[in-house]
Amino acid sequence: MAIRGWQRRYSEILREFGYSKKRDAESAILLGTILRPNGAKKIIDAMISGATVLVIGAGPSLSAAIPAIRNLNAVKIAAGSSVRALVQGGITPDIIVTDLDGDLKSLECLAEESVFVVHAHGDNAGRLALAEKFKRCIGTAQSGACGRIEDYGGFTDGDRAVFLAHHYGAARIVLLGMDFGTRIGRYSDTQRSERPTKLKKLKKGRQLLEWLASITKSELYTTSGQIAGFDKITYKKLASILE
Repeated sequence: MAIRGWQRRYSEILREFGYSKKRDAESAILLGTILRPNGAKKIIDAMISGATVLVIGAGPSLSAAIPAIRNLNAVKIAAGSSVRALVQGGITPDIIVTDLDGDLKSLECLAEESVFVVHAHGDNAGRLALAEKFKRCIGTAQSGACGRIEDYGGFTDGDRAVFLAHHYGAARIVLLGMDFGTRIGRYSDTQRSERPTKLKKLKKGRQLLEWLASITKSELYTTSGQIAGFDKITYKKLASILE
């Protein structure tokens, strides 16, 4: 079940971006036919409930965050294109939240190790078959839960990862490499022509996180950009909290 108030915000996204709820729902149904029972939900619940969770995005600050991430003992959720940077840095994320846009080779090399949360929407139906390769996988959609498809809330890979951590009761959620500014990280693989849409999506993602901050019981921190409801924290302070 999606977080209370999500459907209104989803309707706003459909209007603002011109997306089709029908196409979103069709992709969700397709992903539901691809997935098989694999125990991923229980594994994620056991990982996140009561834990400190690092949500790692592909923003401009990601490169500087890699050394810190490598040494932090916490649940690591990689959002979207951050996976490639983590793989290159020798880091295996516990959970990967993705709509299968970006470097698919990095996803495939973690197919047996990480737990995947694959998102279906109107523009990625042609990529959803890749989910068959993932040993442990949950399917999600914005258009509502159905069958094997969950709806935890969230829009971009990054903010969806935070909504996921909230849903499963994380004690603390810490953002790394999630800047939500006017610069786009080099790992996001965004074409110049796509830049305006990307920045608009980041703005919406930030708004959704600020809304979530007003209702979640999780402690919220960020190591990069300012987000209302999230306390700004240094890597050193974060390390001391985890000790």
